[in-house]
Amino acid sequence: MIRIFALLILLIPGFLAAYGIKLMRDMLFGILLSPFPYLWLQFLIGLFLFVAGLSFVAGFIFHRDRKKNKVQARFQTQKKDKA
Repeated sequence: MIRIFALLILLIPGFLAAYGIKLMRDMLFGILLSPFPYLWLQFLIGLFLFVAGLSFVAGFIFHRDRKKNKVQARFQTQKKDKA
């Protein structure tokens, strides 16, 4: 059940990133969608959605791999020694 929730959490930013790619592609072909008054604004919002969605998914995967010690030594968390 927890895996299904994790999948749903990852799908929402994934769909936002895909929509951002669509907005940027439409701008390159000169297709202006209704909520945007300018093509450059459509491109910037698409770029923001793509970067935000991709960074969320990447951070989620990085956090999961760090908990399971599957990252390189330089990315592992440093444990503080109590002396």
